[in-house]
Amino acid sequence: MDIFDKFKENRGPLGQYQEVGHGYFLFPKLEGEIQPRMKFRGKEVLTWSLNNYLGLANHPEVRKADAEAAREWGLGYPMGARMMSGQTAKHEELEQQLADFVGKEAAYLLNYGYQGMTSIIDSLLSRNDVVVYDSDSHACILDGLRMHIGKRYVYPHNDIANLETQLERATKLAEKTCGGIMVITEGVFGMAGDLGKLDKIAALKKKFNFRLVVDDAHGFGTMGATGAGTGEHFGVQDQIDIYFSTFAKSMASIGAFVAGERDVIDYLMYNMRSQVFAKSLPMPLVIGAMKRLELLKSKPELKAKLWEIVHALQNGLREKGFNLGRTESPVTPVFLQGGIMEATNVITDLRENYRVFCSMVIYPVVPKGVIMLRIIPTAVHSLEDVEYTIKAFSEVAAKLKAGAYPKEHPKVR
Repeated sequence: MDIFDKFKENRGPLGQYQEVGHGYFLFPKLEGEIQPRMKFRGKEVLTWSLNNYLGLANHPEVRKADAEAAREWGLGYPMGARMMSGQTAKHEELEQQLADFVGKEAAYLLNYGYQGMTSIIDSLLSRNDVVVYDSDSHACILDGLRMHIGKRYVYPHNDIANLETQLERATKLAEKTCGGIMVITEGVFGMAGDLGKLDKIAALKKKFNFRLVVDDAHGFGTMGATGAGTGEHFGVQDQIDIYFSTFAKSMASIGAFVAGERDVIDYLMYNMRSQVFAKSLPMPLVIGAMKRLELLKSKPELKAKLWEIVHALQNGLREKGFNLGRTESPVTPVFLQGGIMEATNVITDLRENYRVFCSMVIYPVVPKGVIMLRIIPTAVHSLEDVEYTIKAFSEVAAKLKAGAYPKEHPKVR
């Protein structure tokens, strides 16, 4: 059999929807300036699907810094991997700024968040080490763990009692293998919006010998008094041994970083294959990240505005009877009941008739019969945007409950 033959019959869990969903439900094109109102298929829509939490993507100071850096440096500099020919003083300067902000000794820039977390896990673990991780961990964590040839234990999402059980198992095994123990969780879980119980996990360090790794992609810039993340929110930032975040959320850019003890960060610099064998982050992205970090630190009103919109949206939806699950962050999931055909009709109605664009999540990410509409509030949304969206959701939910949506794929003009 030709190795490609299997793709004709099995396109994967998402690929099976390609024929009916491509370009609309999957791989949609949002066009225009990055702001609450953009163009979708030539029509203006109110957009709630961009991880632009602080509104920095189109901030005038950011746009100016990006443009000037691109003009001065171009997108090619520096050429080569950091270890060989891609090291610059600006890269080191940004790393120190990030480390200071999140309260760590050192930090290391990464080209991408997903690639970075996967490679961090691969670099830190030996076959003798044992990993304990949250069942709802992001795909980048799960893919990193797939490369670990040692033992791993999973605990049900945020179940601290079960985590303690898994740590007892891990401790016994690590004593036999002469390895260490790593616990991995997220600060903010990006789908449900709830927080990892970092305070309770950190408290277990008094009883067990382990190192804590936290993926805080959605917490950096949004959580904590200064925006330094979910560890700051819980008052346990100093108990996080490896702090990771991406620039793709609050920083509205490309790249990521990992922070921790200098010896550990130095080790990662010399051993992370995703960085050792990859071109250095281009200078305009480094300069742009510096400007974004500066604004994140110097303009607390951005985070305050974000949370004003978050509270108005989430409180308003709950008052209308919507189920938002367990979110404690800006991530706002709205759970409805219905099958995939009804879900596609709901989204089509929202986009075509109400001009509201948000993301749809269906099985297997959520259970069968559940529709999750995922809303991402930002600091550049308005209270009028919130009011209109709540009204649109209320009308659509009423239609769904009344059985108004056909159980077949919608015809999109």
